[in-house]
Amino acid sequence: MHKSEQIAVIKFLHMKGMKGKDIYDELNNVLGDCAPSYATVKNWVAEFKRGRTCVKDETRPGRPKSVTTPEMVVKVHDMGLADRRLKLSEIADTIGISKEREHHILSEELNMKKLSARWVPRFLTHDQKRIRVQNSKECLDRFQSNKADFSRRFLTTDETWVHHYTPESKIQSKAGHPD
Repeated sequence: MHKSEQIAVIKFLHMKGMKGKDIYDELNNVLGDCAPSYATVKNWVAEFKRGRTCVKDETRPGRPKSVTTPEMVVKVHDMGLADRRLKLSEIADTIGISKEREHHILSEELNMKKLSARWVPRFLTHDQKRIRVQNSKECLDRFQSNKADFSRRFLTTDETWVHHYTPESKIQSKAGHPD
């Protein structure tokens, strides 16, 4: 149930004369884990007692999160790929955004995480998936056009990276070789 629907039910039950605790119990019985908290029900009942009629949340003061634009995501992505050892503060200061927004872009928008002092992708990006689908279709077309010659001329590889050195600490990772 959407939040505005829950608030409308709270308003309806309040208008029927039910107390906040009874409304909470009723919502909890029907919705279970999806029910709003008792504090939320109590606050909305108080709002309706004061004469509020609208069930929509009012806009709150503060700066909107307008930094996470496609252009900003591209800038952060380009910087992260150019030097995977950059710190959050370095990227944020260079681009001119907060560390929180920059971390949100890296972790949520770009699906990257920090591994041993480097930012690495967790999943394939949409572009990488699109390119793989396109390459697979081309290979399938070639296979269907000449099955006998296809297997003789087709070369496959994987994306496994084998390192001859595994750093044991972040300091060793930054250096790129054993101390």
